Amino acid sequence: MRDGLEDAPAEIVRPKLSYPFEVGPASGEAVDIAPGVKWLRMPLGGALAAINVWAIREGEGWAIVDTGMGGVATRDAWRAAFQGPLEGLPVTRVFVTHMHPDHIGMAGWLTRKFDCELWITRLEFVTCRSLALDTGRDAPEVAVRFYRACGWDEDAIDQYKAKFGGFGRGLHVLPDSFRRLNDGDRVRIGDHEWEVVVGCGHSPEHASLWCPDLKLMISGDQVLPKISSNVSVFPTEPEADPLTDWLTSLSAIKARVPDEVLVLPAHNEPFHGLHARLDHLIAGHERSLRRLAAELAEPRRVIDVFHVLFRRTIGPELLGLATGESLAHLNCLRRRGLAVRERDADGIDWYRAAA
Repeated sequence: MRDGLEDAPAEIVRPKLSYPFEVGPASGEAVDIAPGVKWLRMPLGGALAAINVWAIREGEGWAIVDTGMGGVATRDAWRAAFQGPLEGLPVTRVFVTHMHPDHIGMAGWLTRKFDCELWITRLEFVTCRSLALDTGRDAPEVAVRFYRACGWDEDAIDQYKAKFGGFGRGLHVLPDSFRRLNDGDRVRIGDHEWEVVVGCGHSPEHASLWCPDLKLMISGDQVLPKISSNVSVFPTEPEADPLTDWLTSLSAIKARVPDEVLVLPAHNEPFHGLHARLDHLIAGHERSLRRLAAELAEPRRVIDVFHVLFRRTIGPELLGLATGESLAHLNCLRRRGLAVRERDADGIDWYRAAA
């Protein structure tokens, strides 16, 4: 969910991050971040108007990190970029931080157009291909039971069924092969070495790229300055505990990547203040877990705890995200031994504090 949907007590102060670039690039333009590193934006529409993508000079071409959502608008923005700031030079390879369509959506188009390779972690590639296969399918009964157990009514279930299988619509046809990125790999891109930093929770095996020489970290959705990445449980793995994975990943990044880096996020603007932001994200989720544990003095369904975690009223457009993130917090409390779950005769799950 977007940062700010969670209640913030007065004693929690948002960290003071610094933003060295006052203005971001317009569509088809670029901003120079460091020697050989350019910041571009691709259109998204909706609440998040654009995604940041990055071009790293590599010989007589550009290595691209993240690609934007599949579609005509993004294709046209890339064409304008190649005619303008990218100087008509080819793409040498495409790096993708993770499998969400706004990041990998145009990877197939770019790799085929320039006959180059996709570099991505294995779990992100395989998961993306699996979800893309759902395009055009009917919603499986196990998923319908999953959302009924969370407390969804029949209108919500019908909307879910109508929208199911939409993931692949945001993708150009994926490449048929990839080069695997592993945590800790050191990959030379152009004149500098970049280290792969894997995190989990927002997606299965998210790869950020850290360059010690340039003091840069391309963080994807792993660390964002003004919004908090969605951490959700889905019907494909109902017992998952992605919030524990997420919190563990954030702590590991703080121990590994120095605070001095300029963070290049997928959304909002590049910023300084990595460690403060990591501390703020961790503290916010721990605060939410404490409030949620107190709420479970009486049995609650998943849909009954939205007001504990989010400031705004959750309407149909946010129901799926809010349900997934609420369940992630409930599963985390269960793993910590602070909550238990019981299913009633109607197949509805009720959560209460552990005795």
